Amino acid sequence: MIRYINKNILTGLITLLPLLLTIYLVYWFVVGTEAFLGALMQAVLPDEFYRPGMGVVVGLLVAFAVGLLMHTLFVRRLFYHGEQLVARVPLIKSVYLSTRDILEYFSAEKRKEFEQVVAITLGNIQVVGLVTQTDMNNMPTDLRQEDSLLVYVPMSYGIGGFAVVVPRSSTKPLNMSMEDAMRFTLTAGVTGSKRVVIEKELENALRDG
Repeated sequence: MIRYINKNILTGLITLLPLLLTIYLVYWFVVGTEAFLGALMQAVLPDEFYRPGMGVVVGLLVAFAVGLLMHTLFVRRLFYHGEQLVARVPLIKSVYLSTRDILEYFSAEKRKEFEQVVAITLGNIQVVGLVTQTDMNNMPTDLRQEDSLLVYVPMSYGIGGFAVVVPRSSTKPLNMSMEDAMRFTLTAGVTGSKRVVIEKELENALRDG
């Protein structure tokens, strides 16, 4: 009986925590942005013009404008030099660079660098990896091996991984999107197996209905 209760509590937590965490992050962003930019808006605008939520709107517009500016060469160079200055400050450097790398790992631009999800055969086991280079001419001279691929292998339950050069014959393309592959590897397959079970249950329910 106790095992049954614990199992259901654990299942409920696994189901609710991602949703609650997402709601909390959205709430934190909205409240934090409104508190900071809303105060600035109230200081600049007359009271009759200010409306609650204007700080969030301004924050989104600023983020959109920065995104557009980052496509220009001048701003990218300016931002690069700014990052070089930040990278020289010991404590701030560690926090900033770590946060930037984590966010870039999940960004759409970073995912576009990966070309194919493959399974790498290592003896009797297979490892899921993301192909980052198919043209070995772009690689350093000592790593230019014919008929090979550069594959990034993410680590489970952590942000990181390692890149390996493997023969094409040791890889097998997988019918899996980059997002699913990242979720699968980062959660050690737990997310993937749960989705398969849910999809099968939905299919059975629709068929029986």
